[in-house]
Amino acid sequence: MRFVVVTGMSGAGKASAINMLEDQGFYCVDNLPVRLIDKFMELVNQPGSGISKVVLGLDVRTDGTFEEVESVLSALKDRGYQYEILFMDASDETLIRRYKETRRAHPLSPQGRVEDGIRKEREILRSIKGSSDYIIDTSKLLIRELREELIRIFEDNEHYDSLMISVVAFGFKKGIPTDADLVFDVRFLPNPYYIEELRDLSGNDAPVRDYVMDCPEAPQFLEKLVDMITFLIPNYVREGKNQLVIGIGCTGGRHRSVTIANALYEQLKGKGSYGLRLEHRDL
Repeated sequence: MRFVVVTGMSGAGKASAINMLEDQGFYCVDNLPVRLIDKFMELVNQPGSGISKVVLGLDVRTDGTFEEVESVLSALKDRGYQYEILFMDASDETLIRRYKETRRAHPLSPQGRVEDGIRKEREILRSIKGSSDYIIDTSKLLIRELREELIRIFEDNEHYDSLMISVVAFGFKKGIPTDADLVFDVRFLPNPYYIEELRDLSGNDAPVRDYVMDCPEAPQFLEKLVDMITFLIPNYVREGKNQLVIGIGCTGGRHRSVTIANALYEQLKGKGSYGLRLEHRDL
C-alpha cells in the first residue's frame, strides 16, 4: 500500500494537494486525531480493505502537539509501515498575501498578527520538513502546475528533487523581480524594437525569435547559460534549496528576454528531476 502524509504551512496549498491526490485515486483523510492514526493504519491495511493508496493530511490544527504526530509516525515506521511525506511550503510574503486576500486568521495566531503565526508554525514544522521526501513550494505555482508536479511524483513515479525552477523574462525598466536568485542581462543582443515590422511582436513570435537567435552571440550565450545552470542545480538541491528563480532581463521584457527565457526553458525541460515553470512577467 502507498501511504502519503501531506503536511506543511497553513495557506501553502495542502487542501488543494489532497484534493488532487484524491482525483488520482488516493483514499484521503484530513486532520485525523493523533490517537486514531495508529488504528486507522491497521484498518486500511486489513486484507480485503480494497484500499491501495492512502493520503493522511496533518497540520498544526491536529489535536495534541506536533511532536506527538512525529512520534506516532516514527512508531508506525518501526512497525513496518512505510510512508512518504509531502511538505507544502510557500514564502512568508506569499502566505501573508493569501491570508489577507481570504481575510482568514492564522490558526496559531487567531487574535494576533499573521506574521507571528507563520513564524511559530515554521518552528513547529521544522523537523518534519527536514525529513520530508518531497517539498513543493507553491509561491509561484498555478493550480495547473501544482497538479502536474503531483502527477509526476505520485502517478508517473518520477524521481523528484524538491526544487522548483522558475524562468522569468522581465524588463529592467519595470524593475528586477524581487525574488530572483539569478539575474542575466541580455540587453547586449540586437533589439527587435528598432525593426518596425518586429516592434509590436514578442519573443513568442517566430520572426522575433529568429532575429534574436540569428545573432552569433545569442546561441553562444544560451549554451554557456545552460551549462552553468545545469552545474548549479545539483548543488542547490544538495544545499536544500526548494525554489530557484532565474531572471532573464532586457529593456522592456518583450523581445530579447522572452526569446532567451523560452529557449532556456526548452533546454532545461525534461533534463532533470526538478519542477520547471516559465513566466513572461511584462508581456
